[in-house]
Amino acid sequence: MVETVPAELAGQRLDAVAAKLFPDHSRSRLKTWIDEGSLWLNGAPAARGRDPVKEGDVLDLRAEIPEANYDILPQNLPLDVVYADESLAIIRKPAGLTVHPGAGQRDNTLQNALLYHFPQTSLVPRAGIVHRLDKDTSGLLVVALTVTAHTYLADLIASRDVSREYDALITGTIVAGSTIDLPIGRHPRDRLKMAVSNAGRRAVTHYRVQERFKHHTLLRVKLETGRTHQIRVHLSHLKWPIVGDQLYGGRVARGVGMSLKLREALMAFPRQALHARALELEHPVTGELLSFANEPPADFQALLQLLRDEQKLNP
Repeated sequence: MVETVPAELAGQRLDAVAAKLFPDHSRSRLKTWIDEGSLWLNGAPAARGRDPVKEGDVLDLRAEIPEANYDILPQNLPLDVVYADESLAIIRKPAGLTVHPGAGQRDNTLQNALLYHFPQTSLVPRAGIVHRLDKDTSGLLVVALTVTAHTYLADLIASRDVSREYDALITGTIVAGSTIDLPIGRHPRDRLKMAVSNAGRRAVTHYRVQERFKHHTLLRVKLETGRTHQIRVHLSHLKWPIVGDQLYGGRVARGVGMSLKLREALMAFPRQALHARALELEHPVTGELLSFANEPPADFQALLQLLRDEQKLNP
């Protein structure tokens, strides 16, 4: 989707101009796409929304936009609601559930379930979904139940005022925690992947060691920014792929002396071992600080137990 900046918009901020040239999308969504590097300016990802544009500048919106020529219908799908009030809901998403419909999947998504269990979200953009988890990542996410809450929560996330922590089981041994500060953009050859790239947007991931095993490490990861696949890309780039992550090199079972049982369990783990453990945010109406936490699901827990058992037998 390409537009050229006309003379009457020259000198205005990029984000304001984008809102005028792409009126089908909200300002908050356009801001997210700018932050993700999905809005290109003159052949490269736009640097900052506040930068002025010139007449003749070319804006190329390369975001993955779900098809809009079909109705998203409510579906009575199981929904694990941790908390809900008039403004927002906290949902525990299972691995395997896609967040919202797209060209490849038009139903059986979290968005379909939200429209059934919270009918008021039919009036809210994307049924209130203000951030997402990858299909095969489990854990907590927040949903806005009103338009006002949606705007407020989207702004909180954009300003990095929502705290999100994850459990990540990686292949590799790490001595201590640290911070990864490397830009992420679209992979130059594989459109399904993201990659560390100097042409990408700044991405910051903090991590600390929770538990060490002989050939693996359980990390507690905190996002400062929210790029697509950020944790998976950052850890894979450092040669610490998340166990089970087929897209980013985690479908391996390396290690001298590893038992056949553990090796087979690692190779058979059907998804990335990544879980959104904790969520902390300010309530959009009361201003109260809300904090939620949950343990990883059974498949993740079982894999951790195998690693612990192996560690006892082969320290």
